[in-house]
Amino acid sequence: MNAPGKLGRASHLAQTGRSGGGPGPLQLNRLREVGFYLRGRLNSQVSRLVNARRHPHRITPPPVDEVIRHARSPAALVALLEGRSNDDREAAVAGYLEARGVAVARHRFASFEGRGENFSVDVGEGPRTLVLIAHHDAVPGSPGANDNAAAVAVLLGLLERLPRLVPPGMRVRLLFTAAEELGYLGARAYVRDVALPEVVGVLSLELCGIGDCLAIWDVAEETPFLGTLRAAFEAAGLTRDEGYHVVGRIPVFGSDHRAFSVAGIPAYGLSVVPLAHADALRQFVLKPTRGLLMHLVRRPPPFDTYHTPRDTASTVQPAALQLVGDALEAIVASMR
Repeated sequence: MNAPGKLGRASHLAQTGRSGGGPGPLQLNRLREVGFYLRGRLNSQVSRLVNARRHPHRITPPPVDEVIRHARSPAALVALLEGRSNDDREAAVAGYLEARGVAVARHRFASFEGRGENFSVDVGEGPRTLVLIAHHDAVPGSPGANDNAAAVAVLLGLLERLPRLVPPGMRVRLLFTAAEELGYLGARAYVRDVALPEVVGVLSLELCGIGDCLAIWDVAEETPFLGTLRAAFEAAGLTRDEGYHVVGRIPVFGSDHRAFSVAGIPAYGLSVVPLAHADALRQFVLKPTRGLLMHLVRRPPPFDTYHTPRDTASTVQPAALQLVGDALEAIVASMR
């Protein structure tokens, strides 16, 4: 999950073009790219400096081949990425997909902002496509278990069950992106370079390992896709404001779905949060100034471990992973 700070709002102005002076599309694109570059570097450098001052949780990851051979549940699959460098995390995702024998589309990218490789797997052959995203990178100094190994593990765990769930005429694309922590770089490169089918909606999974309540966020307006999500949750027995929350545009935090939103595609973040801390979380993410003060004192979970050396698998809750996986199954099955 990318936390750009104040630059996020400046970049949002560049994305929407509401700057008051009326710059042309090329100028807006250049401003947007510079904004993403600056906030990505800020995000990375702040994490590196802050985490260097904290006592690290020393983690020795198990061999990737061992995880690939034996891990099946999302909770076990967190070990595929936890505590590894971003290059190793990227290679681990590729190795897992190849070992499962699925057809993987690889998308390499490089620019002055950074480099990486995205991986996508399609299930179903219909023209209408649902895109589910989980980024595989982490910020410097953090083991990156909840941000974002947990989300990757949920999608990998879902992979084997998808063929029986995808309705006729639909396609589900699992997209594993690189460099999300650099201003959604991998997702932006993907949207720019890859011909997209008829995408009916996008969900980027973030912070999916701690909590008991789903949150759909960055919702600016009602869309048919949002209605589908609500209906799927309700059909799965989740009630609004207890089993799930719908949250508006978040001014500080963001994720890969925003690269698709700019292209005019209905796209939201999907997280799981502790219901008991819902009010504190709402204050934290929707009011940046108050959130900054809370950052200096104490942040509500799951943000108390976010981007820190304490973001380890020991904090990830199997029930939270199961909740997200079940919700995604319900969403896929309800797509028509």
